Amino acid sequence: MVHNDGKRLKNSTLFYYSLTELPVMMGFFPAMVFIPRFYASDVGVPLALVGTYILVARIVDLFTDPLMGFISDRVQTPWGKRKPWVLLSAPVMMLSIYMLFMPPEGAGGGHMLFWMLVLGVGQTMVIIPYWSWGAELSTDYNERSRITGWRAQAGIVGNFATQIIPITAAALFAYSTDAESVLRLVGITIIVLMPICILATVTRVPEPLRPPQERVRMLEGLKLMVTNKPFLRLVIAFMIGYIGLNITTPLYLFFVSDVLGAEDKTPYILSIYMVTSFASVPFWVWLSTKISKHRAYVAAFAMIAIAHPFYLLLGEGDIWWMIPVTIATGFASGGFSQMLPNAMKADVIDYDTLRTGENRAALFFSAWSFAQKSTASIGAAIAMFGLAFLGFNAEPGAVNSEDELFGLRFLFSAFPSIFFLGGALIVWNFPITPERQREIRAEIEAKARA
Repeated sequence: MVHNDGKRLKNSTLFYYSLTELPVMMGFFPAMVFIPRFYASDVGVPLALVGTYILVARIVDLFTDPLMGFISDRVQTPWGKRKPWVLLSAPVMMLSIYMLFMPPEGAGGGHMLFWMLVLGVGQTMVIIPYWSWGAELSTDYNERSRITGWRAQAGIVGNFATQIIPITAAALFAYSTDAESVLRLVGITIIVLMPICILATVTRVPEPLRPPQERVRMLEGLKLMVTNKPFLRLVIAFMIGYIGLNITTPLYLFFVSDVLGAEDKTPYILSIYMVTSFASVPFWVWLSTKISKHRAYVAAFAMIAIAHPFYLLLGEGDIWWMIPVTIATGFASGGFSQMLPNAMKADVIDYDTLRTGENRAALFFSAWSFAQKSTASIGAAIAMFGLAFLGFNAEPGAVNSEDELFGLRFLFSAFPSIFFLGGALIVWNFPITPERQREIRAEIEAKARA
């Protein structure tokens, strides 16, 4: 089945396609929010070492991501080019989540590092072919926003589930909401949902057929990708903004616990963030059709850059004042963190197809996956190194001075806005507009007919 005519996809197709994103994001979010504090506070790994391990775990992606992209683009199986790898990723991620989220007695930094590496391989196996598959479901500029919008909402639901499940368990069964208990409950939920969601996607969504194409050698293809100026501009803007976001992510639990003194309220605040982010996705899809994707992306960047420094005004007991700021930042994240840049990326791949004669979606998604995972690790490492540099003590029951708490507040609130504004400036005059994208598609189709 080929989706290359720009027709509107059925909601049922988008629903089943987006299901895989749910357990994947359920695993990704706790790994960035709860794992750093859990291993630093409960397991006893030094903050600087936690930051180092998070950063080192991404080095392997430098090799695995391009390899996965090359394999997914080139290896044809009776079941397609994308589906087999999505399916095979499930047991790898299930095992690594079990070991990382529920470490055995005596586990330390080495255990954390090893299973973060394995989880990274599993994420590579699913994300690159899965996102490439999504980029191929339609060739239409606005329809691609719908595809990434559905996928982004599924990811937000997954992130939200990591908060609402512990809250529900606490309300109904007096279940503890400490980091260890949350990780255990969320980990078990992911392990149950992972095979169900992936099987639903693989069995219910067709993988589009593609006509015979010219072949570009891998090294030559990488050179062409580096000279793809729209791609470089988009990925640099994304990386800069995503570093800012991922500085805040591992600090969230530290901020609520140590600055506001309300660790037990963390799942509730994060739930507000997720619900707002989920609800905002249709708005950003709509806005992208009115003012273009890149201008909507700039608007989302600007909104979060303006809102985030207001966290700096909060102190102990100000949990209720955190809610309006959280609503504003959550609304902005619904557009800038995943939905808009992924929709723009599909247009950039079209530009490469026009230049090379080959659809190399997975190679581009491998580069994007590495950029996303590496910047997530860079942001988390900056956060952990920053706390260590400030002399912050993460041990249970430790008392930190006003200077150390102010440092935490600044790292969490104002500092990331520098990155958000930088991303907005880079993407401001992005060259692939709706008109240009239609021209590119017309030229590709003319070449295919010829």
